[in-house]
Amino acid sequence: MLNLKFDNKRENKPGLLISCIPVVVLLCSIVMIILNKGASSVIDYGYILLLGASIISIILGKITTSRRLKHVWLGIKKSSRQILPTIPILAFIGTLSATWMMSGVVPTLICYGIRILNPDLFLFLTCLVCSVVSVVTGSSWTTIATIGVAFMGIGEMFGFPTGWIAGAIISGAYFGDKVSPLSDTTVLAASTTGVDLFSHIRFMMFTTIPSMVISLIVFAVAGFVISNGGENQMMNMEGTLERCFNISPWVLTIPLVTLILISFRLRTDIVLGIGSLVGLIGMFIFQPQIVNRFVIDDTLWEKIQFCLHTLCLNTSIPTGNELLDGLISTGGIEGMLPTIYLVLSAMVFGGVMIGTGMLGTITDAIIYRLHDHKSVVGTTVVSGIFLNSCTGDQYLSLIIGGNIFKNTYRKMNMRPLVLSRSLEDSISVTSVLIPWNSCGVAQSTVLGVATLMYLPYCVFNILSPLMSLTVAWLGWKIKTPVPASSPR
Repeated sequence: MLNLKFDNKRENKPGLLISCIPVVVLLCSIVMIILNKGASSVIDYGYILLLGASIISIILGKITTSRRLKHVWLGIKKSSRQILPTIPILAFIGTLSATWMMSGVVPTLICYGIRILNPDLFLFLTCLVCSVVSVVTGSSWTTIATIGVAFMGIGEMFGFPTGWIAGAIISGAYFGDKVSPLSDTTVLAASTTGVDLFSHIRFMMFTTIPSMVISLIVFAVAGFVISNGGENQMMNMEGTLERCFNISPWVLTIPLVTLILISFRLRTDIVLGIGSLVGLIGMFIFQPQIVNRFVIDDTLWEKIQFCLHTLCLNTSIPTGNELLDGLISTGGIEGMLPTIYLVLSAMVFGGVMIGTGMLGTITDAIIYRLHDHKSVVGTTVVSGIFLNSCTGDQYLSLIIGGNIFKNTYRKMNMRPLVLSRSLEDSISVTSVLIPWNSCGVAQSTVLGVATLMYLPYCVFNILSPLMSLTVAWLGWKIKTPVPASSPR
């Protein structure tokens, strides 16, 4: 648990106006970047803006309070405990994407998907399949980095806009992550608020199931409206892939090994690391013709160099088709570096906001005038999205949000399950919608779609906090039930 309180006898907190300045500067700067450079430029300039906002926060905190730099350092340490473990995962996502492309896993899935999937039902099935995979794996990140990448390729060949494809993938992946007992965010939300894990999952169904049903309906309708056939183009691309890669069901033994590892509930970074190694071996077994393009001298040293290049640097396979060339090029760890820089910068900004006391000032102001159950849930949801924006990490936001509101829910005789559900509805699923949050950065990089470009199409992620507010407004199971033996 994070202890967000400092010794008030020695330290003080900055005022609300001062505390809001770094956040306002950050948001305004991002808007200016989007207007002048486009939404996709946020990842290129975001880390500079986050570090700039961090410096402003430190300067204002030093001028207006008696806090020392050691408190800022303590805040960064607290933030780093949650965010630094994601860095190896990001690096392994880069290596997994590269090796699964070069070993033919993704091209094989794309070819089979073109043959099997109905274009009219593509968005619907994409959301549904990603949700099932995410429930089984307990990880939206793993789902998106594996099957999600394949669906992006299939969808582009079907002629769907990238925003719609990414929205269907993310909606399904985050639904499955949210209701899976294997999900780390689901476990964290339950443990932070002190509720039973399976009770938490069952209670979320009141908001999660309606949101998912509506999402599937939207994607089903959108699929029929947007689908434009394009059978000739798909056949041409399928033929190009078959000429460049050995398309075989045996290639799918690589993701099968990964699924087996997941079934043993190994850590995500271990699964992705071993999956990358298996993909690396698969390159030599299933795609020797591609290896021979890059390995001129058939020596061990040349092969090692090729493996390191694939894992770490950009690799492209020319096919003569511009769309395919961009689709099957890989970035490895190098392609994930902008993402890692942005995540680390978000870690610094979140730590500085905690260490200077500015985050505490803002959250105190938010909960100051809560007077009924609807406003408590509404404030929880708004605060969850705000925390995602400030801390840059969903794990840190869940912990802080749970600590902030736990006593308030207790005092107002509200179910702790309402708190855990509200935190999930507002934090776990909206983190991917914020361009500088670790989730938003990671998924936009993996899918190759800017966060603000796929945001309008993440139907489930948008509906979840709204559904939480709706259920609270209806007053459905908000208060703690009175025991039967208690006097009335």
